[in-house]
Amino acid sequence: MGTIERIDPADAGLSAERLNRIPEFFQPYIDKQKLPCVAVLVARGGQVAHLSFQGATEMGGSRPIDENTIYRIYSMTKPITSVAAMMLFEEGTLRLDHEVYRYIPEFQDVMVLGDDGRLVKPARPIMVRDLFLHTSGLSYSFLMQGPVDKYYRDNHIEHFAWKGDLKSFCEAIAKAPLAFSPGDRWNYSNSTDVLGRVVEVASGMSLDQFFQKRIFGPLGMTDTGFTVPEASLDRLMACYRRNPEDGVISLSDAGGAKSVYAKKPNVFSGGGGLASTIGDYLKFCLMLANGGEYNGVRILSPKTLEYMTMNHLPGGKTLKDMGDKTFSESRMDGSGFGLGWAVTTDVVATMQPGSVGTFSWGGMASTFFWIDPVEDIIAIQMTQLMPSGAYPIRPQLQQLVYAAIEE
Repeated sequence: MGTIERIDPADAGLSAERLNRIPEFFQPYIDKQKLPCVAVLVARGGQVAHLSFQGATEMGGSRPIDENTIYRIYSMTKPITSVAAMMLFEEGTLRLDHEVYRYIPEFQDVMVLGDDGRLVKPARPIMVRDLFLHTSGLSYSFLMQGPVDKYYRDNHIEHFAWKGDLKSFCEAIAKAPLAFSPGDRWNYSNSTDVLGRVVEVASGMSLDQFFQKRIFGPLGMTDTGFTVPEASLDRLMACYRRNPEDGVISLSDAGGAKSVYAKKPNVFSGGGGLASTIGDYLKFCLMLANGGEYNGVRILSPKTLEYMTMNHLPGGKTLKDMGDKTFSESRMDGSGFGLGWAVTTDVVATMQPGSVGTFSWGGMASTFFWIDPVEDIIAIQMTQLMPSGAYPIRPQLQQLVYAAIEE
């Protein structure tokens, strides 16, 4: 825990008056109990110019959120796993062009489910790079896109329900049919969970140990982990789910000691398992924005981060080009994909102000971050409502933040 220092927005070339529109805009979401809370942080030049907290740790509750509130960041775990893998890449322990089966032998025999229902061999093996990019042919049980997703559901291939560990979880994924031959499409998937297992094999450490020793400890991310310690459980807020058909909101996971985060998970999910605070995630973002270094600690080389934030989709394609029917935590128009996050390639196509090269990702419970290297802006939004597309709060926040730029 700690206090996040703030500067006068004017010192960062931002309008305080316009930044104050952020809490004013989101307050109706809370008043109408559409969201339990909204926390927003905006930094420029590495310094926090706006920090606002609205709402409570429970829908309609009386305990306000603050900078010590712990949120389930779900898929905002993916950038952290991707950084972990690239740390090993820098050390020569793994390569992007290695076949995944070098680390997880079960992936040597994967098969693609063809349009005719037959299983056929893929045109090439799944590469480590495919795991970063979601071009592996793997899927998620919740996508409801076709027979491969159904296979995941029928076989309970879901990290939060899996009875075994990450090793056996990935072995089960390897037995599932691929939705397409690797590299042919973009499909949001368990790819980053498999990447987390590659980190374990390549490092000889469990994923939680690697994160703690190599990332969280060095960066001072004291409130980030796969489990919330007993002493901190009172700071873990509740999480909610909105039914897309009738709009009814119900409790998904209780806060505090009743949460699933109160005990160690079976699977250390590199794709969606972490909980964190807005201040902890800021430290991670500051490291990314500062070329891989934060507070005197270097996590990655600037050249590695430059490479990670390029669009790696083949032929410069966008998410829309390669996965226009698929769920994504980012807008698909004008967005490519780097090694762990979406990358803006065409600002006009996004229908939002912004900059080419901005990289971002979000989580299932409507958490979100983006880093704009051109404007030197970091923005983080925290709340706890699934699914992440329930309301357009991410583009709305981007509109408000870019409108506050004065110089």
